[in-house]
Amino acid sequence: MGLDFTAIDFETANSSSASACAVGLARVRDGRVVATDGWLIRPPAGHDRFFELNIGIHGIRPEHVLDAKSWSDQLGDIAAFVGDDVLVAHNAGFDMAVLRRACDATGDLCPEYRYVCSLQVSRKTYELESYRLPLVAAAAGFLDFAHHDATADALACAHVMIDAAQRAGAYDVVELAMLLGLRVPQIPAPTSVPLPLI
Repeated sequence: MGLDFTAIDFETANSSSASACAVGLARVRDGRVVATDGWLIRPPAGHDRFFELNIGIHGIRPEHVLDAKSWSDQLGDIAAFVGDDVLVAHNAGFDMAVLRRACDATGDLCPEYRYVCSLQVSRKTYELESYRLPLVAAAAGFLDFAHHDATADALACAHVMIDAAQRAGAYDVVELAMLLGLRVPQIPAPTSVPLPLI
């Protein structure tokens, strides 16, 4: 098994973790990015208000997602892209919460992916003043990407992990996590607690 994983990034419409409005994906095989994809998402009902703060970050507005697939309709597309891969995300707790909470909001079964956090990896790999994705990506040699574009962020995250694995001499992401003393958690089985509406 080589350095195979899928990097993922979500953007949200508001402060609710369930309010996914965009996803970006980057597939890595044997330490090379071989595919990227991304699309807009119509957030789940009750979590579909767009806050100005969030719009200011990613530029996605309500009218942009009017014709986008709903969370339930596009969840299969994410699963098809990811397959059996370990997921990687920068501040993975946020992105895994989006997956879990959006599924809770729609009643969809959330895939129980294993995942690694590239933010944690970067803190163990680089000596930087800040571990925001643009600075970490630059340290990994990946420069000038459109931060908060979900696909660009996923691609940057993938490059960070590839560079970190090379520096650590790791052959896969689980080995990389182990070498750095990090856990490889798994998204827990779904709960039946309803989410408050935004």
